[in-house]
Amino acid sequence: MSLDRYVCLRCGYTYDPKRGDPKAGISPGTPGDKLPGDWRCPACGAAQRDFAKRDD
Repeated sequence: MSLDRYVCLRCGYTYDPKRGDPKAGISPGTPGDKLPGDWRCPACGAAQRDFAKRDD
């Protein structure tokens, strides 16, 4: 299981799978490639296609 972090290219929000997204019902430990298809950036509402894997 990959715990890569993903950054929103629109606003800079970083999805960290170690934290998940509790407000959206995403449990900690949920990898970015296992997010529901309708999950959106909690900061700006961008679609998943607007995210890129972080290299750091």
